[in-house]
This record gives sequence, C-alpha cells and structure tokens, in this order.
Amino acid sequence: MKASYHKYILEFKRPSGTSRGILKTKETWFILLEENGKKGIGECGILRTLSVDDRPDYEDKIAWVCQNIHLGLAALLQETREFPSIQFGLEQAFLSLSSETPFSLFPSVFTTTEKAININGLIWMGSEDFMKSQIKEKLAQGFKCIKMKIGAIDFETELSLLKSIRKEFTAEDIELRVDANGAFSPQEALEKLKRLSQYQLHSIEQPIKAGQLQEMARLCEETPLPIALDEELIGVFDVTKKKETLLTINPQYIILKPSLVGGFKGSQEWIDLANENEIGWWITSALESNVGLNAIAQWTYTLQNPMPQGLGTGSLFTNNFDSPLEVKNGYLQYNKTKNWKFNLD
Repeated sequence: MKASYHKYILEFKRPSGTSRGILKTKETWFILLEENGKKGIGECGILRTLSVDDRPDYEDKIAWVCQNIHLGLAALLQETREFPSIQFGLEQAFLSLSSETPFSLFPSVFTTTEKAININGLIWMGSEDFMKSQIKEKLAQGFKCIKMKIGAIDFETELSLLKSIRKEFTAEDIELRVDANGAFSPQEALEKLKRLSQYQLHSIEQPIKAGQLQEMARLCEETPLPIALDEELIGVFDVTKKKETLLTINPQYIILKPSLVGGFKGSQEWIDLANENEIGWWITSALESNVGLNAIAQWTYTLQNPMPQGLGTGSLFTNNFDSPLEVKNGYLQYNKTKNWKFNLD
C-alpha cells in the first residue's frame, strides 16, 4: 500500500463570522491511499484555535502516518490519539480503499434513493442587517430549523432578531437553536439563558467556555433552556474521562463533530455514553470539504437520528469539489445524477 498527503486551502465565498474571528480560508489535508490499482481518500480538517490538534507538528504527523501506513488502521489510530482529525482522515481513507467506489463509504438508501437528512440552516455572526438577510434566505429555502451564532454583536440586538422571528413563526413552524461558542461568563450566563428562553428555543450550544465543569454542571441543572455541549467534548480522549465529563455536567444534549472528537470511533463512544445516560445528541460537520462532509453524512444517515443535523456547510466554499451532495428544502440529499469531480490541482 502506498500513502501520500496533500494540503488544500478552501476559500469561503464570503467571510464568515464566528466568536473566534472572521474566517476567509480553511486549511485541510487529504490522505491518499493506493493498493492494487484501488484508491482511497480521507480528509483531515482542523479548525485553527479550536481543534486540539492545531499544533506546529500537525503536518509532520500526517507525513509520519503516510510513511508508516503499513502499520494498519488500528495501530495508526492508537499512534494518532492526540490528533482526532488525522484519526478521522485515516478512518475515511481505509474505508474508501475497501469500498466499491472511493466515495461510497456507508452505502444505504441515502446514497441510492431520494432519502435525505433533515439539517439546520446556519446563520453566521455579523451585523444586524446581515444576520436578518441570512435568516430570510434560510426561511425562503425551506429550512424548518435554524441555528444562529450569538455572542459577537450586542446581546439586545440578538434578542431582537430572535423576537422578530418568533413574531412571524411559532416554535412549531421553525425550530431555533443558538450557539454561543462560550461567549457568556459564568456570572451572567443564567440570566442570559432566562432571557433567551422566552423565545421558545430548542437549545443553546456551549453558553460558557469549555473546561469549567462545575459551573457548566450548575448551569445545566438550573437552566430554563436545554444546553448542548460542543467545545466541552474536544480533547477528551479517554472513554473513562468522557463518562466522567457527562456524569459531572449532565447536559441535555451533546454535539459531535467527527473531525474534532476522533472520527467515527470517537464520536460513537460519546453517542453510546449519551444513550446510556439519556442525553440527546446530534452530528455536525466542521467546515470540511465535500469529501469529509460526504463521509459524515453517509455515516450520520446510518444512525437514524430524526433530529435536524448540522450538515449544511458544503456550499460555503468557492473551490469545493463537485459532488452528489445537495441541499433542498432544508434537507441534505445525495443526487445520483451528479458526479464527483475531485481535483487537487
């Protein structure tokens, strides 16, 4: 088996605002395998300042993996324990190599029929006018669930945006989720959650910064609004530690980004623990190209979680790869009439 890697820079169609600043580009790496004329591909994508494997030796580790591909998947996953996005890339690449076609990782009715995945529409941070225009656009596109990033502009303005949606649409019409990305301080968080809860929100992601387990546990106990952990799961590798985190905080939901929590295997460990403890969960992409998004979507469909998933990121880039994935009326589907065009030049 031969292995190589290729770095690729994804360009955003328009700068996208997060609590960690404005994103204009996104780095990603592809692991390419070849054996007996067959090819395999996997995507390793990091989010700068967020991924636990955003380290100076990241690319060196991918190079090492390619030089030692003969060790096999199980050994390589062990050796890349602290590099969850490389683990995910390896899982994809080996699955891809052993599949009928490189992009058919989890064949199901999702890839062969009109069956689709319910997803949320993502509203990026920005000025009030910009956020309003995005909300109108998502509603016009038929989304029944909208996720709005908050914490970057004035809180009162964010509340007024939510109020304007609720004036026109009930909770039965549109499900509203908000993502604070840790923007609130522990001292102010409960009061802000109380104010947000008057708009019948489904949930809020990560109201306070990760790593404050006791404060988050108190919030989850007292909150009038369901809390979903996101960043809190990053960097927790050991299953015992994962269990301890969930039992300590006892959140209403957890959100799983395979690139950030160790791929399919790492995500499944969290899902199993959540199910054992009656904690809800859903899957989200982490700004991967269509290669990684395809892998996440195909796997997500097999989980049969009816909640809206966070998989609507494929159309964000100018230089994404053509794929059968398309969003229609708030659903992600696989259009068999469209072909893959994967070209790294």
